[in-house]
Amino acid sequence: MCWSRDLCGWCPLGMLAWLAVCGVALGAERAGQDADGEPFLAKARQVHSAALTLDTHVDIAGPQYATPELDPGIDHPQLKCDLVKMAAGGVDGVFLAAYVPQQARDAAGYRRAHQAALEKITAIRRLAVEMYPGRCALAVTADEFERIAATGKRAIMIGIENGYALGPDLANVARFRDLGVRYITLCHNGHNQLCDSCNPAPKLGDREAEHHGLSPFGRQVVAEMNRLGIMIDLSHAAESTFRDVVAVSKAPVIASHSGCSALNRHPRNLTDEQLQMLRANGGVIQIVAVGGFLKAPSAERKQAIADVARRSGVSERNFAAATRQQREQFQQGMEDLDRRYPPASLKDLVDHLDHAVQVAGIEHVGVGSDFDGGGGVPGFQNHADAPHVTAELLRRGYTAEQIAQIWGGNFVRVWRRVQAVAEAERR
Repeated sequence: MCWSRDLCGWCPLGMLAWLAVCGVALGAERAGQDADGEPFLAKARQVHSAALTLDTHVDIAGPQYATPELDPGIDHPQLKCDLVKMAAGGVDGVFLAAYVPQQARDAAGYRRAHQAALEKITAIRRLAVEMYPGRCALAVTADEFERIAATGKRAIMIGIENGYALGPDLANVARFRDLGVRYITLCHNGHNQLCDSCNPAPKLGDREAEHHGLSPFGRQVVAEMNRLGIMIDLSHAAESTFRDVVAVSKAPVIASHSGCSALNRHPRNLTDEQLQMLRANGGVIQIVAVGGFLKAPSAERKQAIADVARRSGVSERNFAAATRQQREQFQQGMEDLDRRYPPASLKDLVDHLDHAVQVAGIEHVGVGSDFDGGGGVPGFQNHADAPHVTAELLRRGYTAEQIAQIWGGNFVRVWRRVQAVAEAERR
């Protein structure tokens, strides 16, 4: 999930920046179209279908997810990830994230955050267990993921985005594990009780650094996650937090949806030093599909977006209140703007993959789109487009074996290692 300062702190239009600066489904190419022609895409689909494919970060909307109001069992126009698009794009599994925004660290705030996480976990489980057990199933181990994928079903896994949901109670780590949670993103936008974030929240009173890495309670949580076999996700973490976790964790770590700072200096991206630390730790970076992380918009593009919004009468503070005519006018303006000032695209995403491979090694890179939370670029707008990623990797000389590593093999290796550490810890 990529709100607030993540994308908009350096953009002129808040919510509009999320929609437009990042190229989120505005003027983007349609799924299934391939600039280099069908024969090449057909070859890519063959390679893609032979690989075990996994997207490690997709957001869900809320407790209405997996209900008739927001049904992931259909080709839903509001969703970039649903069972139809996953099948169309040959995506075998997905980690659905129970995202919790950072708020006040008091009893009421912790209670609300915990409840919000529980409601989203319930919605994810409802999808797999109640609504569509014939088309998908919940996986809580790497072996289960592989077995489910082998049957032709989609594997559904659960993550929590923001350790704020744990509150001050260490026992909540085990409670969430019992519900099927297999990774926890330690923080989001704003410091929390566990650690410092790469994006402090001044509105919550955050200083640039509070704990200078992990808090004492955060160290306890890392140890408990190691003991219980829950993967530690360091996307959104401050560099100081990243260093602390890599130093104390007995298991490899993940960055479920991040990019490379060397290509776009953004607080949500990892530096080359962090990529090297990740390699030494045995972990993996999953490259994100959020345009604003992949490519910084020019000043001209940002100003042009403001002009389009003003001409169409769309408010940055309440985009949802725009009339249909205003939305259509805004989208047409964005399509024209995209031709003049191209947003980040699939090629930019694979540039980040390339860079991570060069610095961390082929064994330490994967894909974490952040669909339905800000992710989606021309060429990879939703899961139906997943073979286009494979096609671009083939164009750049990656082998089928390497592509299989990127799409799932590397992450599965890390997951198995985390499970092995937990088994050793409990002996």
